[in-house]
Amino acid sequence: MAERTSTGLLSMMLEPTPAVAMTLPAEVREKLAELELELSEGDITQKGYEKKRSKLLAPYIPQIQGVDPSLQIDNRIQASSQAVLPVSKQNKSRAANARDERFRSDLHTEAVQAALAKYKERKMPMPSKRRSVLVQSSVEACTPPDTSSASEDEGSLRRQGRLPTSTPYQGHSHPTVEHWFNRVIQGSSTSSSASSTSSHPGGRSVSNTTTHAALNANATATALADLMAHTQLDNHSAPPDVTGLSERSSLHVERPHAASVRGVSRNYNHHTSVMETADGCEWAGEGSLTLIDGVPVNSRVSNKIQQLLNTLKRPKRPPLREFFVDDFEELLDVQQPDPNQPRPEGQQMSPLEGEPLGVVTNWPPSLPAALQKWGTTHPKSPCLTALDNAGKPVYTLTYGKLWTRSQKLAYTLLNKLSSRNEPLLIPGDRVALVFPNSDPVMFMVAFYGCLLAELVPVPIEVPLTRKDAGSQQIGFLLGSCGVTLALTTDACQKGLPKAQTGEVVTFKGWPRLLWFVTDGKHVAKPPKDWYPSIREASNDIAYIEYKTSKEGSTMGITVSHSAMLAHCQALTQACGYTEAETITNVLDFKREAGLWHGVLTSVMNRMHVISIPYSLMKVNPLSWIQKVHMYKARVAVVKSRDMHWSLLAQRDQRDISLSSLRMLIVADGANPWSISSCDAFLNVFQSRGLRPEVICPCASSSEAMTVAIRRPPEMGVPPPGKAVLSMSGLSHSVIRVDTEEKLSVLTVQDVGQVMPGALVCVVRVEGTPYLCKTDEVGEICVSSGCSGLAYYGLPGMTKNIFETIPVKSTGVPISNRPFTKTSLLGFVGPDNLVFVVGKMDGLMVVSGRRHNADDVVATALAVEPMKFVYRGRIAVFSVSVLHDERIVVVAEQRPDASEEDSFQWMSRVLQAIDSIHQVGVYCLALVPANTLPKAPLGGIHISETKQRFLEGSLHPCNVLMCPHTCVTNLPKPRQKQPEVGPASMIVGNLVAGKRIAQACGRDLGQLEDNDQFLYIHDVLQWRAQATPDHPLFLVLNAKGTVASTASCLQLHKRAERVAAALMGRLNTGDHVALVYPPGIDLIATFYGCLYAGCVPVTVRPPHPQNLATTLPTVKMIVEVSKSVCILTTQAIMKLLKSKEAAAAVDIKSWPTVLDTDDLPRKKNPQIYKPPTPEMLAYLDFSVSTTGILAGVKMSHAATSALCRSIKLQCELYPSRQIAICLDPYCGLGLALWCLCSVYSGHQSILVPPLELESNASLWLTAVSQYKVRVTFCSYSVMEMCTKGLGSQTEALRLRNVNLSCVRTCMVVAEERPRITLTQSFSKIFKDLGLSPRAVSTTFGCRVNVAICLQPNRLGKLAEQGTAGPDPTTVYVDMRALRHDRVRLVERGSPHSLPLMESGKILPGVKVIIANTETKGPLGDSHLGEVWVSSPHNATGYYTVYGEEALHADHFNTKLSFGDTQTVWARTGYLGFLRRTELTDASGERHDALYVVGSLDETLELRGMRYHPIDIETSVIRSHKSIAECAVFTWTNLLVVVVELEGSEQEALDLVALVTNVVLEEHYLIVGVVVVVDPGVIPINSRGEKQRMHLRDGFLADQLDPIYVAYNM
Repeated sequence: MAERTSTGLLSMMLEPTPAVAMTLPAEVREKLAELELELSEGDITQKGYEKKRSKLLAPYIPQIQGVDPSLQIDNRIQASSQAVLPVSKQNKSRAANARDERFRSDLHTEAVQAALAKYKERKMPMPSKRRSVLVQSSVEACTPPDTSSASEDEGSLRRQGRLPTSTPYQGHSHPTVEHWFNRVIQGSSTSSSASSTSSHPGGRSVSNTTTHAALNANATATALADLMAHTQLDNHSAPPDVTGLSERSSLHVERPHAASVRGVSRNYNHHTSVMETADGCEWAGEGSLTLIDGVPVNSRVSNKIQQLLNTLKRPKRPPLREFFVDDFEELLDVQQPDPNQPRPEGQQMSPLEGEPLGVVTNWPPSLPAALQKWGTTHPKSPCLTALDNAGKPVYTLTYGKLWTRSQKLAYTLLNKLSSRNEPLLIPGDRVALVFPNSDPVMFMVAFYGCLLAELVPVPIEVPLTRKDAGSQQIGFLLGSCGVTLALTTDACQKGLPKAQTGEVVTFKGWPRLLWFVTDGKHVAKPPKDWYPSIREASNDIAYIEYKTSKEGSTMGITVSHSAMLAHCQALTQACGYTEAETITNVLDFKREAGLWHGVLTSVMNRMHVISIPYSLMKVNPLSWIQKVHMYKARVAVVKSRDMHWSLLAQRDQRDISLSSLRMLIVADGANPWSISSCDAFLNVFQSRGLRPEVICPCASSSEAMTVAIRRPPEMGVPPPGKAVLSMSGLSHSVIRVDTEEKLSVLTVQDVGQVMPGALVCVVRVEGTPYLCKTDEVGEICVSSGCSGLAYYGLPGMTKNIFETIPVKSTGVPISNRPFTKTSLLGFVGPDNLVFVVGKMDGLMVVSGRRHNADDVVATALAVEPMKFVYRGRIAVFSVSVLHDERIVVVAEQRPDASEEDSFQWMSRVLQAIDSIHQVGVYCLALVPANTLPKAPLGGIHISETKQRFLEGSLHPCNVLMCPHTCVTNLPKPRQKQPEVGPASMIVGNLVAGKRIAQACGRDLGQLEDNDQFLYIHDVLQWRAQATPDHPLFLVLNAKGTVASTASCLQLHKRAERVAAALMGRLNTGDHVALVYPPGIDLIATFYGCLYAGCVPVTVRPPHPQNLATTLPTVKMIVEVSKSVCILTTQAIMKLLKSKEAAAAVDIKSWPTVLDTDDLPRKKNPQIYKPPTPEMLAYLDFSVSTTGILAGVKMSHAATSALCRSIKLQCELYPSRQIAICLDPYCGLGLALWCLCSVYSGHQSILVPPLELESNASLWLTAVSQYKVRVTFCSYSVMEMCTKGLGSQTEALRLRNVNLSCVRTCMVVAEERPRITLTQSFSKIFKDLGLSPRAVSTTFGCRVNVAICLQPNRLGKLAEQGTAGPDPTTVYVDMRALRHDRVRLVERGSPHSLPLMESGKILPGVKVIIANTETKGPLGDSHLGEVWVSSPHNATGYYTVYGEEALHADHFNTKLSFGDTQTVWARTGYLGFLRRTELTDASGERHDALYVVGSLDETLELRGMRYHPIDIETSVIRSHKSIAECAVFTWTNLLVVVVELEGSEQEALDLVALVTNVVLEEHYLIVGVVVVVDPGVIPINSRGEKQRMHLRDGFLADQLDPIYVAYNM
């Protein structure tokens, strides 16, 4: 019924009251009805509808004084508007069911409204979306869906909520009715007041009930707006908001750049914001005000997240919890059954027998025999009338014609088709029948032609395109049936897609078919002496009917000749068919009831079938009723949808009478909502001669054929029954009459009695098929002579799914022959009536409770207003995530629905389903109109929709995920146990026979001539004298040509010049910033500073195209390092002082800037000699991945020791050449560029990584050209090569690039080795001769830039045993890792994570693994912090902005137990040592170091420690369009940022996939999913993600996301 609000008066004025309706002129009523239809089919928007309607009604409605007419119209809340006919006295006059009744009876709607009213408005953050995503992609997407909008099963009316209380039960008395059934079954008396629209108890009529206030969209919107208002201070605007839905503000706001150092904002920590939250309490916290250069910016994103935190109700926990151990100690919550849940209490049911199948003497021995009989004795008798789209009869097939035409076809198929002189077909072969729904005549001829030729017809849908939903599955079916020939009509054959040869294309997954057109001219007349062999019905296969399973696979169900005949006989008896009756058939004649009644049983009884095509129903939904009237049809076979459509379109046609009908068979009467269609239909058409008792719902399935059907009234059967069942009882498979909880009920009607000759029982759905108790719901099983035989070619599935042998509680089978499962869920009620409450296909078992997809659809449809989605286009299915089913709802959104409206509707649907079904929806998605895959005759192809959802190709335009409320089976959060003390740890390891985890590189050995120098610059002077012309450096440019070179003497001379320029100006010990592009200048000025006694600080120059973000970093390093002077090139000097630079930083505060391009020649300076090797040599600044800028101090002693270690490990000598493709500004890159060549004397070929952007093959070409044996690169370089050159290896080979010279290629990194990247690199360049053993990794960090380097392991040296073993890979259990434990597992085991050894520990380096809390040593294969002791450790941080004290122990810390003397440096990385079976050069067992990840980066969630890279790896794997991913946490919410490489349409596909994969693999619920453009995730020069920068950008709203989804 219409919803009434306080403006009820206005809206009532607008309703044509019955009196007004009767006075409206006929043409106005006609137009109104047309409008109704247009609206219901989506051909007109709600707004347009209201406008046109009010225009039509305006002249007939008395104006209300002083009210603006437009206002009246706006206040109209969708109400019914049908003209009302005078109806029988008992029926109070009421508006006939209008479009609002389409899917529901008012009672269910009220249940939903009441449920919604119980929820007070909870503010939910709305997802934010970029404008371009809002614009719908294609024109096609904006057209309303075709009128097949109502799906086959879903297009019917909303089902009824509660039972009429007004009608007393008028059936017979049942003293034996079980106690649980009392007051349930209410016979539908002849008065139609027993229909689904009874009055409320309490006597108020439904129509003037004020429904509960719906959720108010505006309130939510304003609340959001208030929360997100900009705060403006000091004339600075906040950054433009990109997450809101408003258009971008035209005012351009310069964004102050966020400082690269996170520490900056620490000075302002007292500015925490106090914010009003949705609950009205105050919340103060750090982070809601992000400070950008001291300007507070109120961040919208953080407010939304804050709201989300308030929204998250505590997840529902089941009452008692038990845990099961998943593999080892992973405790997943297993939901124990609630002790109070209802349990079945009845007796065990006894199988139910149908009446015996009567034997009628003149029944034919087989169907072909019947055809022969009628074709010869009554040739003029009409068999089938076909209609065109205008409803005109185009052709009537007589029995004589059917007999002769099918004979001709049979003859032609057997005798005229041959291949290689062999007949193409022999009896028993399968043949595909491909006929359009509009051509029943040709289909019937083909079907009987096949039967006469003893071929097996396989009717299928016409494949329209190669991509038709489910068409591939049909192809598999045809292939498995061995079909080689397809029969079709001329018109259909012309319409099929063709290949260039003119032949029909082979569809995806289909076998090669020969297409044969069955039209008259292609078939031959049989000779006089040829007769088809007509036998008695046997057990041979007669035909194969296809069926699609829940998963989308298509099976063929075989039906034997005898079953086909027996089924026709049973239907004839049950329906009381008589010879020459007329029947109208609206159903698909290719399968199920349409085939059984309209093609098979009709021929047995010489009936006349009027076949109504689907296309005609779309144009004129009343056509079937008109044909019943016109042909005085006795029987009509329809679906609920057809009844429903005719209600929408009934245009006051007085001349229609349905009094001829003795049976209206409702084929989907088993659907829970068909009851409301039947009632509403009866309500309207009872006045046109429709008798209530002729409505006969039936239940059937492809396997068992017809299971039960309500008999026509003349059979003297008991009156029909209805049951009002408690939804929560049903979810436990128990039948309970609903008494208290009036909201969640299901009203079902019976589907009549069991078929004649059949034995029916109900068995448990899971496990052993025990018979159910009388008050238990189970699967209905049938044993009869007229059910299908098997799934064709699938004996295993036939045994397990098709058949079953029911057993009694004692375990004794009830019968020796197997029963056929019907896949219908139901029970047997009083009077032996069969009730169906759902289908196995729609069954969703969520945490032990059963829910029916159809029921959930019904609830979603009861949520008003329906302006935003199309009614018949809702799909509900479940997906399995984290060991349980999760419910997904997908609906088609109307093109004119606004974002806010849709979001509002979605949140209300979630609440309604939660309230009525007590189950959470995991994901609710809206897709653009017309984009869901369609089933053959309208409806939604559910399995295809599910497939698209899971593979991320559904392209929704709105998504709401609610994992927080649904996922209640997460493992318990880890409780930290009190740590075992360090002493006990050591004792424990000793007792267990485990050694303490420590390892060291080999001894430094003998000093060689250059090793006696304590200072690196002394080595350069010595080389300049000893080998002046020896080449040290060679720099390549992007073209691969030599840009510059330097010999020992040249380098020395250039350094002297720089020193001379500095000495007059600076004091010894001053810090000098070197801002140079990678090249010789940088190296020369580095040594020039050392010659002058200054401390060099290498700084990456700013990027001219990106000054805003790169220049502030330069400025920071210069300031933090306290540099008194900047040395640089002329070009960069200009850039530092340019106008553009002024916009990013204060250029007046630069220290002295000198350009070293043209330094004057001065007399050689006195070179500075440091008093002690412990003096500072240089500062190494680097921004860590957590966004902390840290500079470490390297003394002269450490510098020399570092060079010496690397020289020994890599065996570097003056005769060597190595290629380096690294940035020269920090860490090992700086050491390899500036220090090692000078120390060891080898020649370095320098390849600046920046040049690879314009020439990706530069580095590898250089390696090949110079036949380099040792080369270094970074992960970003390796990635550039794999992505950029992956497809060009052939071209490189033609250019003679050969990598077989490479013995070792080392990746310089400060992270866990990236196995997948190194492996794919090795694989791709294997073709160019790269040895698979060549690639290895290194490990360094801030406290020690080189801890591990894997040396060259190939060639002679390896044989001499100096190189050591290959790096090893182990597999560890990812779940144990979260608990800080190492558990080694086999490769490929679930949850396994491969870890590669980080390289061989350098000479002179000692490593130990220590417990992060107790600082005690750990045993072998235990996870802890890696500590390092070596002569080349850095001596300390120069400054970590504002955190000096915090990091004092990073460089000199001691173990709390055991060896308490050695001074160690803490690396800040988690890892473990493991003694391998391999031996070192020294003959010792080799200790491998495995680095797991940085401690600073780890996420502490649910008491466990996660490494971001592991979550990111899972996410990247989840969809092909995810290019990169980064995760971080914000107030305990996990935020996942994904870069989308593809069209923006795909953005929302990622939300569910990301949430699923993180739940499945990491047991974490994602709080926010942010989809951004490629390149948004910041990456440093080493190729590491800067997750903290990203987080700051996210909170300050600077990411310009495509979509932000907040998971509820």
